[in-house]
Order: sequence, then structure tokens, then C-alpha cells
Amino acid sequence: MSLDPAIAARLKRDPDGLVPAVVQQHDTGEVLMLAWMDDEALHRTLTTGRATYWSRSRKEYWVKGETSGNPQWVKSAALDCDGDTILLRVDQVGVACHTGDRTCFDAGALAVPAAG
Repeated sequence: MSLDPAIAARLKRDPDGLVPAVVQQHDTGEVLMLAWMDDEALHRTLTTGRATYWSRSRKEYWVKGETSGNPQWVKSAALDCDGDTILLRVDQVGVACHTGDRTCFDAGALAVPAAG
């Protein structure tokens, strides 16, 4: 099986055939992480309900939680208006970040000047 051709036609991939996936907790809106997907990773995600990504460093697919015990159960998936970003809304069990933090964005806020 492969990715639905209608979905594949909407994707705008980078030169490596990848699309960024923003991952969000479905019930709170909390942004958990950003990962990368190709057509196969998206197909696996949509058919299994388990978030599956492409590891750019390891050059292999990984199912979130398969080794960590912190799975992501996909509640919905959407493409942005340009087809160049995927939004996954998931039920995250445990932590999302490989560092052990709840999200990959717990490292601290960057300084932003006050508006006005």
C-alpha cells in the first residue's frame, strides 16, 4: 500500500522528500514537538493511528514510543493551506521529548521585545 494519491498530490516536499510535522496535544493544544515525514511515514501514520516519522539522523522510520514507551496516538491529521506542513493532533502518553521533558519546547523562552 502507499499514500493516497490525492493526499500525495497536495504535499510540497523539501529536496529530501520530507515535510515537517507539527505535533500538538489534541485536548490542550500544547505543541509537543516537530518531526519529519515522507510519504511512507504519513501513510503508516494514517493507517495505523500511531505517529510514525522519518529520522534524518538515523535514516530510518521510527514509531513514536516504540522504544521509549511514550507513544503518540493520532487523533487527527491535517495539511496547512500550502501543503508544506502537517499538523498531527495526538494523545501523548508520557513525555514527547527525547530529553525527558513533556515537550521539545521546554528549554526556555527566547527574549522578545515588548510590543508597543
